[in-house]
Amino acid sequence: MMYIGDMWRDPGTPADSYYEVRAECADDVPESKFRIKNGKTLSERKWKAAFSPDGYLDIGKTLGRIQRGGIHPSIRGEVWEFLLGCYDPISSYDDRQDIRQRRRLKYEVYKEECRQMFHLVGSGRFVTAPIILENGEPTQDPIALQQINPDGSSDCHAWKKTNGNGPMDKKEIDWKLTLHQIGLDVVRTDRTLVFFEKQENLSKLWDILSVYSWFDSDVGYCQGMSDLCSPMIMLLEDEADAFWCFERLMRRLRGNFRCTETSVGVESQLSNLASVIQVIDPKLHQHLETLGGGDYLFAFRMLMVLFRREFSFGDSLYLWEMMWALEYDPDLFSMYEESDSSADKSEAAKEKAKSRRQCGKYERENLRNAGHTPLPISVFLVASVLKDKSPKLLAEARGLDDVVKILNDMTGNLDAKKACAGAMKLHKKYLKKVSITPHCVCVYVFRLYLFLRLLP
Repeated sequence: MMYIGDMWRDPGTPADSYYEVRAECADDVPESKFRIKNGKTLSERKWKAAFSPDGYLDIGKTLGRIQRGGIHPSIRGEVWEFLLGCYDPISSYDDRQDIRQRRRLKYEVYKEECRQMFHLVGSGRFVTAPIILENGEPTQDPIALQQINPDGSSDCHAWKKTNGNGPMDKKEIDWKLTLHQIGLDVVRTDRTLVFFEKQENLSKLWDILSVYSWFDSDVGYCQGMSDLCSPMIMLLEDEADAFWCFERLMRRLRGNFRCTETSVGVESQLSNLASVIQVIDPKLHQHLETLGGGDYLFAFRMLMVLFRREFSFGDSLYLWEMMWALEYDPDLFSMYEESDSSADKSEAAKEKAKSRRQCGKYERENLRNAGHTPLPISVFLVASVLKDKSPKLLAEARGLDDVVKILNDMTGNLDAKKACAGAMKLHKKYLKKVSITPHCVCVYVFRLYLFLRLLP
């Protein structure tokens, strides 16, 4: 039976045409649920209307619309630059143009530094075979030599180019040892998309990841970063702009990729996830612990690459921008930029209260509950998925293999908007429950104190 409201409801326009899939992969790629809807999706017209004549952005006007209906693909790149803190909303067109030009020059300096060490950087080509050995000696692998010098130059000449301008230190050796791994990941990343059929786009992705791994040597390169960087080069035409957008995203996530000999960075987020599930669904937590999954390693991928594998390409972008809009802090840009003095920092702190109305919904909730250490919304997104699958996990999971299978079966079937709504709901529930416990203890102590006072 069709109701009158259904007849007039805008079904929306599919956005998959903006991210064309290769014909031979069409049957294997889930259709995106994201739809461009008039009045809900942030359009180019609404986006431009949010700026003053000088270019100052009232970002509060746009956050709600992004949370409700996402961003139109035609403006997604420039909106993401604000959501990720590349630019300050309280800046003029001229300010942003100056910053953009400075950053483009800075990226070229980084890239040239890398090119001096390995000549394929910026050449439009890349490697998928190791170019040096663990001890820094040149490789004799014929595949690597062919990729380094396709014109058939001698091995000595190839090594001279690979070795840069002098003896290599450990940092350079470590960097060069990752270049082929970056190449292997690049050719596997989003290979169903027509965009990545072009060698120039694959090379651009490899260049950005190679430069980043040198620029941020504490983290370097880890598998999963290519999944996070890929959308940037699709949405932002200029390679330098894509690099800095990716760098800002990594500011949020680099802790997940920091590894030591004994731990992986994302383990802290998995521990947070375990704490959240223990509070909101203790029965599920106990069941997972009984199965040997109390470390929640089965959720590793979801947190590392922000659900890129669980959603279609279009829906994962929709999910990301909703997350960033919900978490948005208008002081993001100033926090990321280096402060010259502590006075600047204190001034930024004063401005926090003034700019609260420009915060995302999730960020406002955290500000209202300032006594608790804020967790990223991604933790609650995973918790929301697990909570939704709780009945099935409790009824059917008899081992960790079953848990993984149940979670893998949801690939392509998740709804990004519902997942975000579920995350917000669980966030409130979690904050309420963890704040009740200290209150109850205080009440108990107070009552005990009164009782002892009344004793003879």
